[in-house]
Amino acid sequence: MKWITFRMAEQQELGWVCRAGNKAFVIPLRKAAKYMEREKLQYPEVVLTMLDLLKAGEEVQLGWRNVAGFIQEQPLVVREIGVPFNQIRLHAPISDPVSIRNFSAFDDNKNSFPDEWYEIPAFYFSNPRSIYGPGEGISRPKQCKRLDYELELACVIGKEGRDLSVKEAENYIFGYMILNDWSARDFQQKEGKIGLGFGKGKDFATSLGPFLVTGDELLPFRSDEGRFDLEMKAFINGKELSRGNFRNIFYTFAEMIAHASKDVTLHPGDIISSGPVESGCILELGEDKHPWLIEGDRVTLSITGLGVLHNYITS
Repeated sequence: MKWITFRMAEQQELGWVCRAGNKAFVIPLRKAAKYMEREKLQYPEVVLTMLDLLKAGEEVQLGWRNVAGFIQEQPLVVREIGVPFNQIRLHAPISDPVSIRNFSAFDDNKNSFPDEWYEIPAFYFSNPRSIYGPGEGISRPKQCKRLDYELELACVIGKEGRDLSVKEAENYIFGYMILNDWSARDFQQKEGKIGLGFGKGKDFATSLGPFLVTGDELLPFRSDEGRFDLEMKAFINGKELSRGNFRNIFYTFAEMIAHASKDVTLHPGDIISSGPVESGCILELGEDKHPWLIEGDRVTLSITGLGVLHNYITS
């Protein structure tokens, strides 16, 4: 399933993407519930947001997956209750995550990582209240002269867990999405010297979307345990700058989740992000490849199976 949060007729909705023939439709969850009620068919609890769905538990999540499968098999119903995809405005799939743990999980053999990097999957916390969706403008922080993007893949936790093993951790993933970890490199450089971790260099914006894709849709791309053959690209103003592949990740999401859950309870709505793919930001590419981002720049990230996430820079 491709879950989305979107706006239609000035109201925010939760739904998923379906196809009828060669046309894409969005099925609003509430319209699906009304259809099931009209047809005297059973359906799970109606939820209004992605976080509500995650908190509702596995039974409700599975129930809506079954409803989606039932509707998808009926093209006439998809056309009846669906909304053409080009008539809705997308938001971040989850606009109010519980937390964001941003890992550094790719080793591209260019970084001089300390030995400890290969012993544990390290992460920092980012701001869960600075979330942006597809097509939104990203305001450059005042006094920032070195604004950067980061091409990342993230997963969302779907159920509560603590002290998870690597073997069981992947079962706690509800879905996957593209994440752009916007970075003020000049702020980050100063903060790094202090030794308290990232602060204002990462505080101002994280972009998510366009879909939250359940793991079953990525099975055709599975190349190794916990790894997927997903091409990852970044473009600025239509020019390709970054290209990598998720199969090259050093730490799998299962390993990241297991580490994050040590002595801590993970909750539905927690985001776990991979960190940038190899050469997935200007910092790694170098300013000779492309200057830092400025007002008017259009940044587009794409990952196989997860769609395209587009944003632009404002003043």
